[in-house]
Amino acid sequence: MARPLPRSKDKETFEELLARHFSSFASLSPGQLALLKGHYELLVRWNRVLNLTAIRRLEEAVVRHYCESLFLGVHLPAEAVSVLDVGSGAGFPGIPIAVLRPDCAVVLAESHQRKAAFLREATRDWPNVRVEARRAEEIRQAFDWVVSRAVRWEEVVALAQRRVGLLLGDKDAEAASVAPGFTWEPVIPLAWGERRVLLVGSRVSE
Repeated sequence: MARPLPRSKDKETFEELLARHFSSFASLSPGQLALLKGHYELLVRWNRVLNLTAIRRLEEAVVRHYCESLFLGVHLPAEAVSVLDVGSGAGFPGIPIAVLRPDCAVVLAESHQRKAAFLREATRDWPNVRVEARRAEEIRQAFDWVVSRAVRWEEVVALAQRRVGLLLGDKDAEAASVAPGFTWEPVIPLAWGERRVLLVGSRVSE
């Protein structure tokens, strides 16, 4: 049985931790912080019976789940775009992206039915999010961006028609950055250590 995510041993709240780790990249409004905190609290409850994440410490969850996802969101273009989150799982990176960029239409693809049910509950009444309880390759829709942080990069790249954003370990990024058919930007190291990076690519027009 999956174990719940306990509160951090220190006294920093979710909002304080997120501000400390992410404020140098973007400002989040009180409403955005409330949405992200609400998602985290729901994640804690559902994780007692459904294996949504193995990360149990609050600060680690803030950094690995929320900060990484928001960091990808910061690198989306200024104009509104459509985004497909492949294998969304607990909602990363798609849910934080949707919170950061309410102008963007985000689709969360998750074939595990109970995880998809969690995603629907977490985004109830969110106008810019749609949950698809099926494999991403079954969705017959073109997206401006395809993103992921927990799916094999080869599968994600195969789905990208325009732009792709991948949150990866540096070794996987090294392999992905030579994948044919794309122009790859230099890898962007994440600010929180652990040799994690963001890799962005654009499909080459034939």
